[in-house]
Amino acid sequence: MWKWLHPYAKPETQYRVCGKLLPWFAILSTLFIATALVWGLAYAPADYQQGNSFRIMYIHVPAAIWSMSIYVSMAIAGIIGLVWQIRQAHLSIIAMAPIGMVFTFIALVTGAIWGKPMWGTWWVWDARLTASLILFFLYLGVIALYSAFQDRTTGMKAAAILSIVGVINIPIIHFSVEWWNTLHQGASITKFEKPSIATPMLIPLILSILGFMALTICLTLVRYRLALLNDEKKRPWVKMLVNSK
Repeated sequence: MWKWLHPYAKPETQYRVCGKLLPWFAILSTLFIATALVWGLAYAPADYQQGNSFRIMYIHVPAAIWSMSIYVSMAIAGIIGLVWQIRQAHLSIIAMAPIGMVFTFIALVTGAIWGKPMWGTWWVWDARLTASLILFFLYLGVIALYSAFQDRTTGMKAAAILSIVGVINIPIIHFSVEWWNTLHQGASITKFEKPSIATPMLIPLILSILGFMALTICLTLVRYRLALLNDEKKRPWVKMLVNSK
């Protein structure tokens, strides 16, 4: 297993593999998101309680899901980077953090837009909303810590530690609607129960979630390649790459 993986540990190999995967995920994300938005916004039936206001979930829900998933991925990368001293794991954290921050911001803004007609207010200090806001600040903290140290390795380790510590916020966001009496509605899709929304609404939602997943991977690949180039800029393979263009 390790013998098979060993060639892929080289930064130049990872750079090339990411470059080959990048167009595929770009195509998938465009295809899934475009289909989901056209289907969800134009053809899905209006909700019997929320009318057309529910359609914002085709942006809000995927952004919220992947804002949490990206942070969990960062925590896993942080453990790998600190325990096995793999520098590329730290680079992946820096690659993912701004993407997760933007997704969290989108989830917060679309949640507020959705909340105004449903709850009569843009914002309440609801358990899930507050925990999501904390997630946004955790992303900011990871980015700030990485940039705060002159020694890049120290910055990477500090960002990894915050990624690991902050992951405790993820189950709080996920289960807050079950643990506390909260204004936020419960999950429409769970692993163990039948979805609470109709199939014509559910299918574009699933497509949108898959599209955001592909978009997350696509953006991560772009940022990871740039991080590799920046980290290895004095290495011969980077100089050869620059001179060849």
